[in-house]
Amino acid sequence: MADVATTRKRTIQIGLSCLKRLAPITLMALYAPPAGAQAAPPTAESSSPSPLAPAPGTAESPPSTAPTPAREPAAASSSTLPWHRGVPEDRKRKAQALFDEARELHRRMMLAEARAKYEQALAVWEHPELRLYLGRALASIGLPLLAYDNLRMSLQWGPGLLDPDAEREARTTMRALVEQELAAIEIRCDEPGAAVLLDGKPWFVGPGTRRRMVMQGEHVVTARKTGYFTVVKPIVVLAGKEASGQLALSVDTMVTTQRWPAWIPWATFGAGIALSAVGAGLEWDARTDHAETNDRLTRECNSSCEALRDDEYNVSVIQERFAIGALIAGGATAMTGTVLVFMNRPISYRTEDRGGVKLEVQPAVSFDAASLSARLVF
Repeated sequence: MADVATTRKRTIQIGLSCLKRLAPITLMALYAPPAGAQAAPPTAESSSPSPLAPAPGTAESPPSTAPTPAREPAAASSSTLPWHRGVPEDRKRKAQALFDEARELHRRMMLAEARAKYEQALAVWEHPELRLYLGRALASIGLPLLAYDNLRMSLQWGPGLLDPDAEREARTTMRALVEQELAAIEIRCDEPGAAVLLDGKPWFVGPGTRRRMVMQGEHVVTARKTGYFTVVKPIVVLAGKEASGQLALSVDTMVTTQRWPAWIPWATFGAGIALSAVGAGLEWDARTDHAETNDRLTRECNSSCEALRDDEYNVSVIQERFAIGALIAGGATAMTGTVLVFMNRPISYRTEDRGGVKLEVQPAVSFDAASLSARLVF
C-alpha cells in the first residue's frame, strides 16, 4: 500500500511540473500575432500615403497615374465621387504631379512654396483633400481666415464622402480657428440696390442677408445708394463671437419750406395797397368838395353868411380825415406785407440722417462654444 501511494504522489508531481513548463508556451501561442501581420504604419505625415495616389488593391492591373483619393469610403468608386466627374485623365495626372511636389515642399517646411503648388494643383483639379492639405499649410503660415475657407471648401461635397479621419480633422481645425482667431459678421439690408461693403471691399447688393467669417478685431460695414445717406459703422468682434445686424438707410435730399403759406404775405401787402388807394380816393374827393364849396360861397354868399361859412366845409374836412387815416393804415399794412414776403422766402435744408445703433447681447448659435454675440441694428 505504501508503494502505491508513493507512485501516485510521483505521478502528480510529474504532471504539475509539465503543466508549469507548458503554460508559458500556451500563452505565447494564444497572444502572438499572425505570421503575416505587419506593424501599424507610422502616423507621421511623411510616411502617410498620398491622398491622390492610386487606391490600394490595384497593383495587379496596369498602374494608373490618375489621382484617386486614398482612404475614400470603400463603397464609393472613383467614378461616382463628384470631384471625379468630367475631369480628364491628363488633368488628374498633372494635379498628381503638382501635389507630389507640394507634399515634398511641405515636408521640408517650405510652406510658401508648398502653398503655391497646392493652389496650382487646385487650379487643375478641384479636389477636397487638396483643399485639406492647403488648409494645413495656410494654418501653419499664420493665415487662419484662408485656412478656414479652404477647410470649409474641402467639406462642400457633403458629409460622408471624405475619409472620416480627414473630415473630423477639418471640422476640428475649423472649430479651433473660430474659437481662437476668427469671428463672424452677419448683415441684413432690405434696401433694394444698396451696395454693402465690408472693410472697403464690395460684399453684396441689397436686399439680402450675408454672413462672413473675419479676423477678430475692428471691421467697417458701409452701405451706399444714390440719394441716401452713406452708412459707415465700425464693428469690433472678438474671437468666437458673432456680430449680426440690420442696415437702414435714410433718404438724403434737400427739403424746401416756408414760415407761412405763400398767399398770406402777399394778401397782406395787397390789402395795404388797396387801403392806400381808398385813402387816396377819399383825399381826392375831399379836395374836390372843398374847392367846389369855396367857389359856391364866393359867388353866392355875402357878408351875412360869413358865420355859416365853416359849416359848409364839414363834409370835405371829414372826408380828408378819413383819407389820411386810410393812407396811414394802408401804408403800414403794405410795409407789413413787404416784410412778411421777405421773411417767407423759401428755406432749403438737408434732411437729417436718422441712422442709429442698437446693441443687443444674445447667445451665439453659430458655434458650439457657449459664447455671446453682439447683435447690431443700424
